[in-house]
Amino acid sequence: MTPGRAAGLAERARALAGGSVSSRKLVEEALAGIEATQGTLNAFRLVRAEAALAEADAADAELAAGGHRPLLGVPVAVKDDMEVAGAPTAFGCCGAFPPAAEDSEAVRRLRAAGAVIVGKTNTCELGQWPFTEGPAFGETRNPWNTGHTPGGSSGGSAAAVAAGLVPAALGSDGAGSVRIPASWTHLIGVKPQRGRISTWPRPESFHGITVNGTLARTVEDAALLLDAASGNHARDPHRPPALRVSDAAGREPGRLRIALSLRPPFTALPARLRPDVRERVVALAERLAALGHEVEEADPPYGRIGLAFVPRATAGIAERVRELPDPGVLDRRTLEAARLGRLLGGAPLRAARRAEARLQRRIGAFFATYDVVLAPTTAAPPPPIGALHALSGFGTDRAMIAACPYAWPWNVLGWPGVNVPAGFVDGSLPVGAQLLGPANSEPLLVSLAAQLEADQRWYERWPAPGPDGDAAEFGPPPGP
Repeated sequence: MTPGRAAGLAERARALAGGSVSSRKLVEEALAGIEATQGTLNAFRLVRAEAALAEADAADAELAAGGHRPLLGVPVAVKDDMEVAGAPTAFGCCGAFPPAAEDSEAVRRLRAAGAVIVGKTNTCELGQWPFTEGPAFGETRNPWNTGHTPGGSSGGSAAAVAAGLVPAALGSDGAGSVRIPASWTHLIGVKPQRGRISTWPRPESFHGITVNGTLARTVEDAALLLDAASGNHARDPHRPPALRVSDAAGREPGRLRIALSLRPPFTALPARLRPDVRERVVALAERLAALGHEVEEADPPYGRIGLAFVPRATAGIAERVRELPDPGVLDRRTLEAARLGRLLGGAPLRAARRAEARLQRRIGAFFATYDVVLAPTTAAPPPPIGALHALSGFGTDRAMIAACPYAWPWNVLGWPGVNVPAGFVDGSLPVGAQLLGPANSEPLLVSLAAQLEADQRWYERWPAPGPDGDAAEFGPPPGP
């Protein structure tokens, strides 16, 4: 049977291996979908049409000769902060960028698994904000409601997967930038352990708070892409033990002790969980209890963990700004963040790095009592297009913290988290919940997410119209 555009990553890989479809056909369908939606969704910064078709033909020849690789011939996308040989890496910025001389390590590993990179997806300027808008490329829109953002900073990857343009995509997560857009587009978003997917040619990204992660419609697909992209460059400083995470998608997690954490970590600005989002997350907790897990309300001892985040984030922005061909065209908020980063880049940055081990010990002790934390991914649904883009620096920070106070502590800790869909609010706006664990807990989190997915069957719900243009096939978004 030939897979339709609704087919996922694993299904397409199986169809290609079985000979029921060609890579050229799948890539042509992806390119046609991108072209048809670019004027509305605007998910892509760069499309590799000619190169992708040539790579698809090479994959078909390899398949015909009996070749076997995990993703041989499957089209995927990557965020435009990752180097793809021959293509510029603008990372959401204006300016003329030279083509990359070689692939980043994550892209190299995707290619080694046989994947065809159809394009690079939009991201906000230097990945700073939970929206994907900017003068360099315009507004990327949410397939569930095009008047709203898909989130950020991996918003282009999320929009592309949610709309069925590609079955899965890579993003990066420095303060929730995979998990937030996954929650706001009804996807699985995996932020893995630091070092699981290499950030090379950068030994660290934003002083270790940013990692590469995966977005897909199903747990199996997100884990399969994670396995394909995982691994280290010889000079990577963070080298967690090798894991095959996709195997866990087919395993029962066993009976777990789950902490339902609804209180936002401490922030200098106010944040409040919207009651309708709280209701959706609590409903997931109740389903987990019905599946046999022990669930109780409890919050990790975060303390003032934000003091360890800001110097690393802003110093990272300052370093990226210095590398740009024309910093003068940057958003004023980026320049403000870079100035702060230059101030915090000495002793405060060193203190923030030293604090990580202490924070890991303190919060790690929480996992002697609980196996997993369940928390909201965001405190609110996706805001309208433009709602944050025109704000001042302080106004943007205030709005970001109010909407997204839950994700960033796990970037300081360097530990894994998985966003799962939690339902819809305001009729058509998706929200999500995070499954969070200690170091190297990706298999446990994926196993639990897969169990919940089998119960909830999120992947059956699509934005209307569906990926084949037939609104009747999938229907409108469901209620709560």
